[in-house]
Amino acid sequence: MVEVATEAAAAAGRLLVVHWGTTAKVSHKGVVDLVTEADLEVEELVVQMLGAAFPRHGIVAEETRPQGAPTEYCWYVDPLDGTTNFAHHYPHFAVSIALAYHGTPVLGIVHDPLRKELFAATLGDGATLNGERIRVSTTATLGQGLLATGFPYDRRERAAAYVPIYQAFLSRSQGIRRAGSAALDLCYVASGRLDGFWERSLQSWDTAAGTVIVSEAGGMISDFSNGPFLLGGQEVLASNGSIHLEMINVLREFQEGPLS
Repeated sequence: MVEVATEAAAAAGRLLVVHWGTTAKVSHKGVVDLVTEADLEVEELVVQMLGAAFPRHGIVAEETRPQGAPTEYCWYVDPLDGTTNFAHHYPHFAVSIALAYHGTPVLGIVHDPLRKELFAATLGDGATLNGERIRVSTTATLGQGLLATGFPYDRRERAAAYVPIYQAFLSRSQGIRRAGSAALDLCYVASGRLDGFWERSLQSWDTAAGTVIVSEAGGMISDFSNGPFLLGGQEVLASNGSIHLEMINVLREFQEGPLS
């Protein structure tokens, strides 16, 4: 399974590089939610490779309806995490492939083809970057932490709800990055480049791979109330563990306000 997923991610990355820098054919799924020709071609490639290797597994992918009936094994595919970046020729995007067993992610692959970085993890075996073991940072406090976040697709309508949370973290951390790829944000937490990440309204294909990579790198994953992370849930909070409760405490300030 790891071998096939890695081969699929590498093939997807090569195809994304072929499309990179060209004039992308862009469609709109929503006001700010884009899909490009590359999304569709890469997803078709990955789904075909996974389906051929594992015909009895389910596949949930961003741009197409689920493949096959629900099974104990299910693949989650984001062919191009960072579509808006890609469409604007901003060089920060990745392909994300994960396998879940009875709803729990057990394998994650995130491939950044421009940087030639492949993050990988399997449950119980640790996390790697290009084959080398990675660990979360040792940053001890939120005040020393570099964080990342993203804003949901309804941000134009609900900006007043999201900005106060951003401001609260901005005033209590060393800095915040908003790079436009949740899969890479999670991998950057896993590799110690970031200390924490939070975001709402992500989909299962956005988080499935990254969350298992964070966990296997020694980090923590939860919802905003410090409850268990649920695949397909509305909230994901990832950290190095040391600053997790501090981030939870910030988010709790908004449980009865903008987040409700």
